[in-house]
This record gives sequence, structure tokens and C-alpha cells, in this order.
Amino acid sequence: MKAKIHPKYVECKVHCGCGNEFTTRSAVAELKIEICNDCHPFFTGKQKLVDAAGRVDRFNKKYGKKKA
Repeated sequence: MKAKIHPKYVECKVHCGCGNEFTTRSAVAELKIEICNDCHPFFTGKQKLVDAAGRVDRFNKKYGKKKA
């Protein structure tokens, strides 16, 4: 490998949207993420509701079956 072309590998503080914070190592010093293993539905077994109902209603209103 060539010398002096790789970024520095430093300790990284990760902040999640749920409030969870943990430390890891990365090429950046700080990361802000939206979802982590403490709040992800796959790992917790809980379903998070996402505000997709408005989009679905708009789609059905625009392209759904028309009443006779």
C-alpha cells in the first residue's frame, strides 16, 4: 500500500436520534445517525410508526378506484 494516502483512524463518538450515544473508531471524529441498534425495529422487535399514511391517502385519492 502507498504511504500517506489513507485517512487517520480516530476514536469516534456516535449520537443517535433516540438519544443513545456510544464510542467506536472511524475516519471522522463525530457521527449523527437517525437509527441505531437500540431503536431499530429489527433488533427491538417493536414496530415504529412512520408517517406514510398521508402519502398513501394522497396516492389513493389521485390514482385509486373512482366511485361510480
